Amino acid sequence: MAAKRKRGALAAGKAKRARRASSAGEAVPEGTPKEHGNPPQEHSIPPPVSQGKWKNKERVLIFSSRGINFRTRHLMQDLRTLMPHSKADTKMDRKDQLFVINEVCEMKNCNKCIFFEAKKKQDLYMWFSNTPQGPSAKFLVQNVHTLAELKMTGNCLRGSRPLLSFDPMFDQEPHYALLKELFIQIFSTPQYHPKSQPFVDHVFTFSITDGRIWFRNYQIIEEDASLVEIGPRFVLNLIKIFQGSFGGPTLYENPHYQSPNMHRRLVRLSVAAKFREKQQVKEVQMIKKKGTKVLVEEDPTEVVFETPAEEKPVEIQLVKPESKPIVKDKKKLRKIQRKKQKKLFRKER
Repeated sequence: MAAKRKRGALAAGKAKRARRASSAGEAVPEGTPKEHGNPPQEHSIPPPVSQGKWKNKERVLIFSSRGINFRTRHLMQDLRTLMPHSKADTKMDRKDQLFVINEVCEMKNCNKCIFFEAKKKQDLYMWFSNTPQGPSAKFLVQNVHTLAELKMTGNCLRGSRPLLSFDPMFDQEPHYALLKELFIQIFSTPQYHPKSQPFVDHVFTFSITDGRIWFRNYQIIEEDASLVEIGPRFVLNLIKIFQGSFGGPTLYENPHYQSPNMHRRLVRLSVAAKFREKQQVKEVQMIKKKGTKVLVEEDPTEVVFETPAEEKPVEIQLVKPESKPIVKDKKKLRKIQRKKQKKLFRKER
């Protein structure tokens, strides 16, 4: 049986702990008994770098559908690395409708979303959306290069805040102005974010060329304020801008957009047209070769300056020439010659 504790044993133990705390130099608040002193603090936690309050609580959900390739997966991971205010989620099934993403963002407590949609295992589409009210924009992604693939010399601090640089054309067209505001809200890191650093050492540039938006990431070098590319890089070809999040009325549609299926179809048609042209050229050449040649009438003046050749006397041979034996073997030919010489020598005798 267990031994019974005495009544004063618990109070004595607390008193011993209080003595140890007081001997260690711990400050005990006034008005409290010594037996209720706090345990000593072994590790001191440093204060945060920024003492400000995180007010702009922008959170971006970055995820994709099933069927993406390795390049898209690395690009998605690079964007999560560069954006400390981003969140990740599992891949969405291709059978689900796009408006389900609004519910996923609500569960993840995110008000912005970047969604990668893969089709036919070769075409990549990117959605930028302000959930759940909208607007949202759909882009075709081209010329993707990731951080690991480029092997650039630039580098930046993880979690640092970027500068956003936009082409002057973003202020000239209304649909570009809408995209500019959407990019600012998605890519800019909120001030005093817990995972961010209070430094600015790289730039996100958005430039417009050939009706497409070109994304680049550069490092700012403090010595001479020059720029060195870090990566990733990709090109966005605008398709549509919708009023709602992942759907709704169409605000803008790109008239110069050409779908990848149409582009591949035109390439196949051009190759087929070249092949047909070569075949037609070969058929025409064969017809020309088989066709009858046109006879040109003789010109009577062609023989005016021709001089007749001298006629040679005709020699008639009365004696039949001896037939030479056709012998392939040289030894047999020599034997036949020797026999003939012996016959001539006997006749002379």
